Amino acid sequence: MEIFSEIYNCYYQVLRHLLCRQDALTIQDIRRQVCSEGFEESMLSIIPKLESGTWDLFEKDGSLYRSKISSSFTTPVSKLEKSYLKALLSDPRIGLFLSKEQSEELNGMLACVTPLWKQEQFCYYDQFSDGDPYNDEKYRYNFRTLLYAQKNCKYVDIDYTSPKGNRVHHYYVPARLEYSVKNDKFRLLALKDAGHGRIKLETLNISRIQTCNITEKTYSKDYNLNSLIRNSYYKEPVKLLIKNKRNTLERAMLHFANYEKNTTKIDSDTYECLIYYNKSMETELLVEVLSFGPTLAVKGNEQFLRKLKERLKRQYDISMR
Repeated sequence: MEIFSEIYNCYYQVLRHLLCRQDALTIQDIRRQVCSEGFEESMLSIIPKLESGTWDLFEKDGSLYRSKISSSFTTPVSKLEKSYLKALLSDPRIGLFLSKEQSEELNGMLACVTPLWKQEQFCYYDQFSDGDPYNDEKYRYNFRTLLYAQKNCKYVDIDYTSPKGNRVHHYYVPARLEYSVKNDKFRLLALKDAGHGRIKLETLNISRIQTCNITEKTYSKDYNLNSLIRNSYYKEPVKLLIKNKRNTLERAMLHFANYEKNTTKIDSDTYECLIYYNKSMETELLVEVLSFGPTLAVKGNEQFLRKLKERLKRQYDISMR
């Protein structure tokens, strides 16, 4: 296991909770906790390493697993973690979540620390260049307003410019903020009253929000955001076959981590991955699937395959001009 990993931080938390339990666990107990706290694919990464003893963290007593670590253990911040945190402070997106005073205080605490990386060391070859203006004061104000409203279930009064250039004015309840690596943009999943006591889910690009103001009105009804998202999915998921060569499975799981999916092992080196998506996710998913080579094959659905072929044909036609 790495000393510290941003990507696998969830795995560390899952294992920490398991190790802090001093009662004996069955493999079924471990599976349930991994499923409840980890990702869809966490079972494929964690369970085999525990069963084989690769991660020598449990004492095996027949069919029971006992933690080798006391429940009172602490995890102090390492030099590597401090270096990682210092690097994060140079990311312009961090200013969306921290005030100027907080940023200055943290930079002061880490003044003697060398950052793990510098922003100028990265070149995103597959990312659009028109990302959100993270240093713009209006953008930051809108973002923080939405973040506050989301945490407190408040309605916001939003004036928005649609992708077609139309001005839209509505009251929304912010439900979730999402980041697109491919587009380098944040988007808002928001609830909108649809009449007759119904609500519908809409997706707004935060950079297109012209004004955003909190109202006194609070949304007090219970709702299940994941159910609303699932209801917006197309009936048929995208079906991918993954040949686990050159670490393709791990790369695919990381690449598609923000999608709801179901991954099944077909044979020794082949996995079937079903990815669930809706119209707002379609273009980005097309681009991400195309970034893989021959170790990933698209088997369905027909609509996605057709759009994939259309996109490939457009790229070919442009390259031939």
